[in-house]
Amino acid sequence: MELFQEILCHVLMAEKIQVSFPNLTNTDLTKIVELECYKALNKIKMILEDDSLEDSECFHKIEEIVCTFETLGCSSNRHDFG
Repeated sequence: MELFQEILCHVLMAEKIQVSFPNLTNTDLTKIVELECYKALNKIKMILEDDSLEDSECFHKIEEIVCTFETLGCSSNRHDFG
């Protein structure tokens, strides 16, 4: 599934289920996804700028970034470490 669709599906899952979205335009959908992307990018930036972690702990920063994408409903085959 494309990133846009994954994010949109994740956001809409929290909405009441309806057969249609009569008051939701394409512009509204785009704004919803853009806002979620901005929040995720801001969180990723904060993770990367966290100076409390040593460079040897970079794995943990990457793990947080992967988890941030997962909170958007975006799956990744790179997160199976087990």
